[in-house]
Amino acid sequence: MLLTITTTAQPATDLGHLLHKHPDKAQSFEQSFGTAHVFYPEATDERCTAALLLEVDPQALLRSRTSVSSPDFALAQYVNDRPYASSSLFTVALGKVLRSAIRGASDRRPQLARTPIPLVLHLPAVPCHPGPERARTLFEPLGWTVEAAPVPLDPDLPGWGDSHYLSLTLTGTLRLSEALSHLCVLLPAMEGGHKHYWVDSTEIDKLLRAGGAPVDGVVDEDGAGWLAGHPERAWITRRYLVRREKYVRTALARLTEAEDGASRPDDGNGGGNGGEAAGTAAVVPSDPAVEEREPSLADQRAGAITAVLGAERATSVIDLGCGGGRLLERLVRDRSLERVTGVDVHLGSLETAHRRLCEGCHPDGRGRHRSLFAEPATRSEGSSHRPRPELLLGSVVYRDRRFQGHDAAVLMEVVEHLDPSRLPAMEQVVFGDAAPRVVVVTTPNVEYNRHYEGLAEGEFRHADHRFEWTRAEFAAWADRVADEHGYTVRHLPVGPEHPETGAPTQMGVFTK
Repeated sequence: MLLTITTTAQPATDLGHLLHKHPDKAQSFEQSFGTAHVFYPEATDERCTAALLLEVDPQALLRSRTSVSSPDFALAQYVNDRPYASSSLFTVALGKVLRSAIRGASDRRPQLARTPIPLVLHLPAVPCHPGPERARTLFEPLGWTVEAAPVPLDPDLPGWGDSHYLSLTLTGTLRLSEALSHLCVLLPAMEGGHKHYWVDSTEIDKLLRAGGAPVDGVVDEDGAGWLAGHPERAWITRRYLVRREKYVRTALARLTEAEDGASRPDDGNGGGNGGEAAGTAAVVPSDPAVEEREPSLADQRAGAITAVLGAERATSVIDLGCGGGRLLERLVRDRSLERVTGVDVHLGSLETAHRRLCEGCHPDGRGRHRSLFAEPATRSEGSSHRPRPELLLGSVVYRDRRFQGHDAAVLMEVVEHLDPSRLPAMEQVVFGDAAPRVVVVTTPNVEYNRHYEGLAEGEFRHADHRFEWTRAEFAAWADRVADEHGYTVRHLPVGPEHPETGAPTQMGVFTK
């Protein structure tokens, strides 16, 4: 990952004072996931270029991971674009290595730190699935001239087309601190919110601070800051906060409050004329078409599946593609279930599920569960204890005798992660070989995607989705599978229904 910063403000070597990195030195900074290097390819009074190069060590990154899930295939933790593309790893290194420059602090050149200077920023590989036009809508309102060229998959094979990466060059006259803050916010948004670390509520303050909005009473010198007035602030906020809608609403409300406070004249009483009373937070209108409300769509999915299993009087359930254990956590609380099994192809997800289940059964997380891959434990008749889940490392596209013997199987948001060519294998494994009495399948309804403000036209909800079905496509697939394997199927909506596009999630309940 590489960023170069070039200026022609003379003497250009004063860039070293702004960055707090001497042009005559090459410096290295160890990170938990690799090493960041700062050096100057050129340094004259007329033109100076500083480079930030991040070398990612994939093994160090894997060792440093604790609870964050990788994409849903086994080699993704080793084979991915992180060593090469400007991802969240790069913005974390940028924030640490150039912290003082981002704050705009310069003891030797304080006036220069507050002065806009001519800058050229270049990043050779930036993830941006929406494409070059999205990069322009993000950076041009901030005063940048944008050159965004798609990076071909293979320059020697033009027929393969372009990748989802851009060679991005930004040219403008801005304060260096402001320019770097733009990168700290917009690069994660362009990446699509797939951060390598767990996102919690502290990410809101980090976003607002980088966007220049007031945090803990500290106000940016430009008032509300650049993010509050950005025409794409909702899209940026949603992507930066990885679509955690509770956090998104909070951040947008605070940005709206900051913008209102900056635009209203002071009436001498701490509030604006003709506006809200001082200290009243702005309210972001509620939109029923936005995915996550209280409860979130993920919780609604898990609740709907639990209700279906109860209605079908299932006594044992296998969750195929259980991920971090969101559904398993509900299932182990269901005292009508005698056996609960979770399966996932990724060991890290199973470890997360194991921790979640252990914490759920005891407040301090002390393990009342046995080892991760223990034999299943069932209740004795009349016992009121919860079933202890069995966690298995396995794939839904490979026949496995351990999948057999369950009353019901669940594939919650799993099929869309499979290549279409692998669907027949999954169908044979689940409906043909395991053949439970009940199979529950949920998958996104692509028609509903138009209601998501953070999604560009044609963009999937998750970067690892290989397809997303319309309601008609899902119904055709489900009807065919049911007919071929001796099931009947009924279709149920999950989430708020729109009269034209239906519900955000579609569910098929297959019964023998």
